[in-house]
Amino acid sequence: MARSKIVVLDFGSQYAHLIAKRFRMLGFYSEIALPSTDLSVFEDAKGVIFSGGPSSVYEENVPEFNEEILSLNIPILGLCYGHHLISKCYGGKVGKAEIGEFGFAELHLNPEVKSPLFEGIAPVQQVWMSHQDGVLEIPEGFEVAGSTKDCPAAALQNLQKKRFSLQCHCEVKDTPCGNQIFENFARYCGMEKNWDQDTVLQVILQQIKDHAKDRNVLLFLSGGVDSTITFALLNKALGQNRVLGLHIDNGFMRKNESADVAEAYRKFGFNNFIVEDASESFLNAIAGLTDPQKKRMAVGENFITVRNEVVAKQHLNEDQWLLAQGTLYPDIIESGGTKNSKTIKTHHNRVAGIQTLLEKGLIIEPIRDLYKDEVRAIGKKLGLPDELVMRHPFPGPGLSINVLCNDGKSWSEKDEAELKAAHEELEKIQLSMFCQNCNASLKRSVLPVRSVGVQGDFRTYRFPAVLTFKEEGEGFFHIPKKREKVEEASSAITNSAKYLNRTVIKLYQKPSVKDDEMKLQEGYCEKKRLDQLREVDNIVLTELRKSGWYDIIFQHLTIDLPYASRPDHASFVLRPVCSEDVMTARFAWLPQELMQTIITKIAALDFVDALFFDATNKPPATFGWE
Repeated sequence: MARSKIVVLDFGSQYAHLIAKRFRMLGFYSEIALPSTDLSVFEDAKGVIFSGGPSSVYEENVPEFNEEILSLNIPILGLCYGHHLISKCYGGKVGKAEIGEFGFAELHLNPEVKSPLFEGIAPVQQVWMSHQDGVLEIPEGFEVAGSTKDCPAAALQNLQKKRFSLQCHCEVKDTPCGNQIFENFARYCGMEKNWDQDTVLQVILQQIKDHAKDRNVLLFLSGGVDSTITFALLNKALGQNRVLGLHIDNGFMRKNESADVAEAYRKFGFNNFIVEDASESFLNAIAGLTDPQKKRMAVGENFITVRNEVVAKQHLNEDQWLLAQGTLYPDIIESGGTKNSKTIKTHHNRVAGIQTLLEKGLIIEPIRDLYKDEVRAIGKKLGLPDELVMRHPFPGPGLSINVLCNDGKSWSEKDEAELKAAHEELEKIQLSMFCQNCNASLKRSVLPVRSVGVQGDFRTYRFPAVLTFKEEGEGFFHIPKKREKVEEASSAITNSAKYLNRTVIKLYQKPSVKDDEMKLQEGYCEKKRLDQLREVDNIVLTELRKSGWYDIIFQHLTIDLPYASRPDHASFVLRPVCSEDVMTARFAWLPQELMQTIITKIAALDFVDALFFDATNKPPATFGWE
C-alpha cells in the first residue's frame, strides 16, 4: 500500500538515520535513501531532507548526488552538509568557516524574515552544532532566517522554490526546538500523521518471521538492553522452542554481572538460554594488544569462535540455525556501515567474521534500524520490567574497551611533539567564564594518552585537557559548583584546539605521589587490571543506585588509564552521560555530596593514584575512550 513519506538522503552523517527516526516518532512515515537515488523513489514523497555528512561540498570525492532531485516541486530541507549543498547548488559560496562550532550554540532568528520552519518558536534558541565549514555567500533568491555568534548564515530559505537549510542539527535532543522545526516542515509539506509504535512492533515481528522462515535462532545475549529486547522479540515472533540465548561470560563483565543477568532472565520467565564461561579464551585473544581497533576486532572475532564451539557442543545443525545480534543503528553508523559514512570505531558486531555471515544472510538483526530510546519503548510494550529495560547500556566487549593499554614502546617523537603542541594550545585558550579567584587557582595540563572522539562526522584520536582547581587537602581537589561554567570551558577548549578532544577535571591524586612521578606505564587488558576496574566501577554504580542517580543518567563508564606512579597502579576516569539516542550526549553533573562520597571511597583503594571526571559532551568526544 502506498504511504506518504518524508525521504531522508543520507550523505554519511552520524545523525542521518536519527532524522528519519524523529519524523517517525512525530507520527510521519520516513525512509532513508542514497543521494544518488532515482527520482522514482520520491513517488509518494511529500518532502525531502538532505542530511549532514563528513565531506566538504567543495572537495573532489563527495557523495554522488542526483541533481535532478532539485527539480522536484516539493519542499527540501538541508541540514549541515545539506545546508552547504543547497547553497552550492543554487549559486552560493561554501568554504572553511573562520571558527568551527562543536556543541551548543545560540540561534538568533531574523525578526525581519517570516519562516514557516520557525512558527511557534521563540526568537533565541539553543541548537547543536558540529561543523567547520560555513556558507560564506548566500545564493541569489535566498534570505537569512537565523544566525549564531560564529555563523552568520545559520538558517536560509527560498520560499518561492520551497527550499530551506539549517547549519544546526535539529535531529538531536540537544536542539530542543528540533521536533517543532520538523513538525513545522512536515505540516508545510502537507504530511498527515501515518506512523505509530504499534506499527513498528508489528513490522519487526513480521520481518523476523520472514527472515527466519523455518530456521531456529541463536542469539548472543550480553544481558544488556539491546540483546535482551532482541531476545524478547525473537521469543514473541518464533516461540521459545525455536530460540536459544547464549550468554558468554567473556571476562569483561562488571562485578557479579553474569550471575545477576541470569537471575533476572529466570525471574521474567526466560528458560531458553545458556551461560558459557569463556573468560580465559577472550583474555588470550586480546593478550598484548594495545590498539583499540585491534582489541575490538579480536573480541568480536572471538565471539564467533566461541559461538562455533557452543554450536558443536550443543549438537546444533548449523544449516537450521541463524545467528541473531542486538545491533542498533548507531553501531552500524559508527562502524562506517553506510555508503558515505566514516568509521568512528569498529563495533564487535561488525568485524570481518560477522560481515561474512551477514553477506550470506545468516544473521538476523531485528532492531538494526532503531535507536536506544525506541528499543526501550518496544521493551516496555512487550512487558519487560524496568530491571531489564532501563539497565545502563553495556557493550559486548564490556570492560575490555574501558581499559586503555600501552606497550611502553610505541610512544614516538611525533606523539611527544603533538603532546607539547597540545600543552601550548591549552595555555592560549581564554577561560574567562571562571571567576577571577578560580582562574588564579586553575592549573592546566594534558594527559599523555589518546582517546577517540567524533568531530564533524570524523573520527579523532587526541589528548584530554586536564583542569585542576585549588587543593582541598589530602589529595582532594575543589569541584566547581556550576555545571554551566564547566561545560562552557570544556567547549571552549575542544572548539579551539587541534590536538585536544576532551576536557577532564582532576578530582583526586594520592598525596604521596608527586606530579612528576605520574607517567605512562606499560599495561595491558589483563585480569588484574580488570579486577581493579571492577572494584572502582562497582563503587560508582552502587552509590548511583543508592542515591537514585542510576535512573536519572543514561550510562556511567569507568575508564582505567595506564597513567600512574608504578605499573601495578592506575588512574581512573568517571564518565557519567545523559543521552536519548547515543548519537549525542551531555556529561552528567552529579551532586557534590554524591561526588564526594564516590571520590572518598575510590581514594581508599591502594592501587588508585589519581581520579578524573570527564566533562565532555558528544560530540566532540564519544562515550568511551576507545
